[in-house]
Amino acid sequence: MGTAISTIRSNSTSTNLHRLVSSHKNYYNTASATRSNMKSKFSSSGSNALFQKISTLRDPDASIVPILDEFMRDGKKVKGTDLQRFVRELRSRKRLSHALQLSEWVNTNNYCRDTSGNHAVQLDLIGSVRGIDAAENYFNKLTGKEKDERTYGALLNCYTREGLVDKSLSLKQTMKEAGFVSSPLAYNNLMCLYSRTDQPEKVLDMLSEMKQNGISPNNFSYRFCINACGEKSDFKSMEKLLAEMENQPQITMDWSTYSTAVNHYIIGDQKEKARVALKKLETLNKDAIGYSHLISHYAKLGDVDEVMRLWGLQKVVCKKQINRDYITMLGMLVKLGELEEGANVLMEWESSCRTFDFRVPNVLFIGLCSKGLTEKAETMLKKMIGTGKRPIPNSWAIISFGYMEMKNLKKAYECMKEALAVSQESPGWKPKPVLISSILRWLGENGKIADVEAFVSSLRSVIPVNREMYHALIKANARCGNGADDLINRMKSDKIDADEETKKILSSNTDGSE
Repeated sequence: MGTAISTIRSNSTSTNLHRLVSSHKNYYNTASATRSNMKSKFSSSGSNALFQKISTLRDPDASIVPILDEFMRDGKKVKGTDLQRFVRELRSRKRLSHALQLSEWVNTNNYCRDTSGNHAVQLDLIGSVRGIDAAENYFNKLTGKEKDERTYGALLNCYTREGLVDKSLSLKQTMKEAGFVSSPLAYNNLMCLYSRTDQPEKVLDMLSEMKQNGISPNNFSYRFCINACGEKSDFKSMEKLLAEMENQPQITMDWSTYSTAVNHYIIGDQKEKARVALKKLETLNKDAIGYSHLISHYAKLGDVDEVMRLWGLQKVVCKKQINRDYITMLGMLVKLGELEEGANVLMEWESSCRTFDFRVPNVLFIGLCSKGLTEKAETMLKKMIGTGKRPIPNSWAIISFGYMEMKNLKKAYECMKEALAVSQESPGWKPKPVLISSILRWLGENGKIADVEAFVSSLRSVIPVNREMYHALIKANARCGNGADDLINRMKSDKIDADEETKKILSSNTDGSE
């Protein structure tokens, strides 16, 4: 269960780097994702109607162009500025193909002015969706006035995102010669590249070069460098950079920078320094995301009292907690082994949540099962189902896994049957292979033929038919004195060849029958 628990927390330096890289915004992408309702972002009901319609299109491969064309044929109005905002909204949701389709449709139909900023957004999307060659072709077709710091910056971002060191350095030099390196953008992109390619020394070299060229580093510049020092456990240099950053008039210190430093202090077992930085982080925090970081850091330090204090403070300051906040809190309590407190937080969530999401209690189920309290987790799940809640398959699968680890395969099988019964609610869900293998082995040795057939039939709706399914069927039939000819023919029709284990099972069954 340890691997399952690890999915609800982020303790590694690589996760910290991913967060740092993800938060780095190029200035040609001026919008940031917020927790606000989409309706507040757009200026007309027509815009809202269109965007809500596009938002419900879940297939990433489907085209949104027919929706846009139909909307316009109906004579409905939408502002170009709203369309641009929605491109950015789609980007923030990682719906890059749809963002690109909308961006191209906007430009083709002349809904927005032909600016380098719009070209930069489209170029970056092309690089993400269609690859570097397509991005370069688009860039090469731009006119002279359209090739400015924004569009060059977008192409550089494409190169650094793909880890293309030589092309990135060459383009940066071209930008420098053309006078297009007037901001930290190009340097930050290269810092991002060196961070991803595990070259911390070169990250720091970029900072030195920036200063030599009279370009003032921004928050992202310093944060990349602080992260580079932290990865080398060079806390002296990290602290020097923090102090330098704090004394820069153009810099407004943010909680994310201190969070980066805290993460490295904790990894480096510098607990007291971590606590000092955490206090600074707390003074700058103003939202639920910041509290999630604070709670996570104190959980890593094993400080239950601080975790509970900050949770109480978050509820006062932020007024409303969403399911994600409860998932974070429960994950930290599970990590600390505070399962009773976790049960209290879960009860609090149940009494106040607007949307019942089984991913929230699943966090506590994982914790309970990891401590051998699988029966308690099952009781909690059944109680929720008894109030009319329909679980997702993973809720039952977590408990099934817990029973498997307790060597109670009969209960593991029963819970997995429940998971498969609701699997249509979660398209794409797949149970853990090790769990299914264990259940199939147990069924082959203990299950009735009808039960094995029913289980295998249900399994085929969520995972491809495999040899283990047939092995269970062969064993179950052999125990009842049935032959295996029909099953071997079914295997062949499913294009599954008999392997050495199949032959061994068949041989064993033949010997036993004799």
